[in-house]
Amino acid sequence: MTTTLTSSQLETSDTPLTLLYPDLENELKTTRRILERVPDGNDDYRPHEKSMTLGGLATHLAQLPGFGLAMLTTDHFDPMNRPKTPNPANNAERLKMFDQLTVKLRESMQRLTWDQTKEVWQIKSGDRVFAEGKRGIMLRSALITHMAHHRAQLGVYLRVLGVPIPGSYGPSADEQFV
Repeated sequence: MTTTLTSSQLETSDTPLTLLYPDLENELKTTRRILERVPDGNDDYRPHEKSMTLGGLATHLAQLPGFGLAMLTTDHFDPMNRPKTPNPANNAERLKMFDQLTVKLRESMQRLTWDQTKEVWQIKSGDRVFAEGKRGIMLRSALITHMAHHRAQLGVYLRVLGVPIPGSYGPSADEQFV
């Protein structure tokens, strides 16, 4: 006999974190593994004149858990009035920032309720709304998918610099899973 859970039973047995973001932990670990590979002394490198610098991209990626925190603790984000971007002196400082933000993000994600996932969250400045959606969906697109996007960019930078790339969703040409 098959047992089918009702919507209300499902909501009491699964949390938003376990049901909507079962991949979060792996995404954070994979992000840290690629950030660990960023070599010191190359922060000004860019593969193309229109590209971000290596230091800027790696720092942005390291700060993304903080953006997730903002999504969990505010109703909107104003990119025109955001806090000044830290400028880590080296990759160790960047990793420390990522680790500290990741701890806070994990704690906040564990407290995320179903009602909060359904609330509207916005990226806006004044009356101008750049993006909006249910917080649960915005967390997926503006945090998790955003991290994967910038990890891929960072992987290209590292490949061009001759730095071995860790695997993300499987082995890489440089790192086979054991």
